[in-house]
Amino acid sequence: MIKGKTLFISGGTRGIGKAIVYAFAKEGCNVAFTYASSADAANDIIADVESKYGIKARAYKLNILEPETYKEVYELFDQDFDRLDFFISNAIISGRAVVGGFGPFMRLKPKGLNNIYTATVDAFVVGAQEAAKRMEKVGGGSIISMSSTGNLVYTPNYAGHGTNKAAVEAMVRYAAAELGEKGIRVNAVSGGPIDTDALRAFPNYEEVKSEVVSRSPLSRMGEAEDLTGACLFLCSSASSWMTGQTVVIDGGTTFQ
Repeated sequence: MIKGKTLFISGGTRGIGKAIVYAFAKEGCNVAFTYASSADAANDIIADVESKYGIKARAYKLNILEPETYKEVYELFDQDFDRLDFFISNAIISGRAVVGGFGPFMRLKPKGLNNIYTATVDAFVVGAQEAAKRMEKVGGGSIISMSSTGNLVYTPNYAGHGTNKAAVEAMVRYAAAELGEKGIRVNAVSGGPIDTDALRAFPNYEEVKSEVVSRSPLSRMGEAEDLTGACLFLCSSASSWMTGQTVVIDGGTTFQ
């Protein structure tokens, strides 16, 4: 039962994050989310979910490459909400910030790799630490890091992201081992290639899409909404004895 509880998710204006915002709001859960630059897009989502589902929604600007600023965002969150039950670390970086991190192995550069680590692992750590402080006050909660099967299956140009997804999944297990005594469960949701704006920005998008469709027994690309069910499950009492795990949702592609 998540009705009347509160979710905080990073990166909630597009793709997977937006789908999760809507899925939780539909179940009567209040939602807070971050955005990188588009306040208008965030405000449109707030107005839409509040009118459709009668819940409270708020959005906060966050530069995921400066994870320490999460603390300031959480202070704003505290002014708007009196409890936090679920935290999902979802925001990613793209564009110039990943130059040197997205590409063939021989073209990888420390700066690009470090930026991906900052946005993937460091941001999860700080976001989850701040969430845990608040969850402890309400007797526990559920923390999720979004991941990808790019750390399980070779994906061209994805070495920087793939290795950092492996790293954040390891961090999830450590967090789960230490936060369980506070009634906080920590898991990861690992998606196969999902048809989002982020993936469409890949120069080899059509090649990736064709490969996924041919590899999946379900003969289709994953959609953002395909990942929301696992997140709802991991935040519900149905998964009350599940922590430190990575749930893979990939249309069967990692076995092919």
